[in-house]
Amino acid sequence: MLEVSGLQVDYGAIRAVHDVSLQVSEGELVTLLGANGAGKSSTLMCIAGALRASAGSIRLAGDDVTSARPEAMVRKGLATVPETRDVFPDLTVAENLQLGAYTRRQDVAGVAEDRARMFDMFAVLAERADQPAGTLSGGEQQMLVIARAMMSRPRFLLLDEPSLGLAPTIVDQIFEMIAALKASGLTILLVEQNASKALEIADRAYVMRLGRIEAEGRASDIAAATDLKALYLAG
Repeated sequence: MLEVSGLQVDYGAIRAVHDVSLQVSEGELVTLLGANGAGKSSTLMCIAGALRASAGSIRLAGDDVTSARPEAMVRKGLATVPETRDVFPDLTVAENLQLGAYTRRQDVAGVAEDRARMFDMFAVLAERADQPAGTLSGGEQQMLVIARAMMSRPRFLLLDEPSLGLAPTIVDQIFEMIAALKASGLTILLVEQNASKALEIADRAYVMRLGRIEAEGRASDIAAATDLKALYLAG
């Protein structure tokens, strides 16, 4: 489903991502781990089309999408939940969900069906359907941006630090929902600092350090690796 080869991302004279290669097969949940500043989000935003690669290639479902813009990626079946958890604060929860289906706006019946499905999956959003999104708690906003991304009916979901800044009980709920999305057949690339939670639900994992892939393998093997802590916490 996704193949990234030799990816480099530069910010001026600073190279944030060095020769990163990774793969995600259809139906897999793959997690990209690493400390803050490891290059995880830069890699994800490049895949999403929000950043331009300095070198390397990105292929989605066999198509070269290295230079594709974010809106083109959405049309190709990719949805992104950014770390910034951006809701439209003055719009209601229901209106935020409707905007997630913008590329499908002609499919009125299908959009209504998906909105009902999101309200079933995220019950708290159904309770707050007519409430401005800016008044939601951090955890509720995270649920909303995930649900909004799902309104585009993606084949592939990119999640950037979905547990960031949330209370432990809410983190558990978020990871249960991600596991449920994976169980439904969705392909997911999950960027996380919470290594233990991510490895519990992932099939495979990559560990980044200083812009490079330092380890990769089955999630269970990465979780058991004695040097994971050093790789994960170092710079």
